[in-house]
Amino acid sequence: MKKYLLVILFSFASAITLQAQKYALIDMEYVLKNIPAYERANEQLNQQSKRWQAEVDVLVQEAQELYKKYQSESMFLSDEQRLEREKQILDTEKSASELKRQYFGPSGELYKKRESLMAPIQDEIYNAVKDICDSKGYSMVIDRASAASIIYASPKIDISNDVLSKLGYSN
Repeated sequence: MKKYLLVILFSFASAITLQAQKYALIDMEYVLKNIPAYERANEQLNQQSKRWQAEVDVLVQEAQELYKKYQSESMFLSDEQRLEREKQILDTEKSASELKRQYFGPSGELYKKRESLMAPIQDEIYNAVKDICDSKGYSMVIDRASAASIIYASPKIDISNDVLSKLGYSN
């Protein structure tokens, strides 16, 4: 019985403190779409990604061509020549795989480039949101774009346009 009473009291106390807090929403997709530097950085990343993917594709294509050539000539090759060709094919495939990992892996070049281009923009947005929260007394800001469980929210608590204004971009 004591446990139930404690749970009820704790729930009641939590509900009271939650009512005293102010919340705001931000639509990060909307904010980012209205920042030209973000669009330029995104375009730069896309172009670099395409260049790197083309390099990987060249190696993959080379491995496929080596394999086709190997299949057509395998009957005429000695065991030693077959092993040499197989090793060449495997080495080319391995090179393609390593290059792909180097460029597109979890800590690859694309990740590092994205981080270097996007971090300053994200920091600016964070500082603008923090300033708005401090001045208007918000306890928490929720990203409307990533919070799929929000069914409805009043437009009055959306600070996306305030953030854009704070950053110097008018909507």
